[in-house]
Amino acid sequence: MPITAEHIRETVDDYLDAHPEEKGQLAPVLDLLDAGADLNSRKEFRGHATAGAILADPAGRVLHIRHLALDRWLLPGGHLEADDTRLVDAAQRELTEETGIPASAVIPAGLRPLHIDVHPIPANDAKGEPEHQHFDFRFLFRTSADVGELQTEEVTAAAWCGADTIADENLRNRVVQALR
Repeated sequence: MPITAEHIRETVDDYLDAHPEEKGQLAPVLDLLDAGADLNSRKEFRGHATAGAILADPAGRVLHIRHLALDRWLLPGGHLEADDTRLVDAAQRELTEETGIPASAVIPAGLRPLHIDVHPIPANDAKGEPEHQHFDFRFLFRTSADVGELQTEEVTAAAWCGADTIADENLRNRVVQALR
């Protein structure tokens, strides 16, 4: 069964229990859920859910990937698929697909996202996609494995970097705190 609107709402509610100060930032997600939007569908251009992975190694470094289409260093992640049943599982699937690190070598730190980010995605004429928003549910994982075969259709490189290199200040602070 695919990820349900109820699962997304429960995940947002659980996250907001821990971070009530972010309710305003997550208003677009809640508004679309209230309107009955299908946040699983990448064709929902008002905004749709994505799942991201923050992968830490024993030294406290975080894995970054070089995203081909955006030509930027990002954390692994991507769109939900029909066979994903939970957001955390979608994040782990994306991590494995993009980095070649087997799921068996990755341990989720919990079922609550460490961070939920709302950010714009530029239009992609090649895919017929207008500018839209991603609601990125980011989960922390741990591993002692190294990068495997990269998904070269989407990823051009991978690098382990200090958690202090994460650009988003809120996410950086949460990762640093979680890795203590």
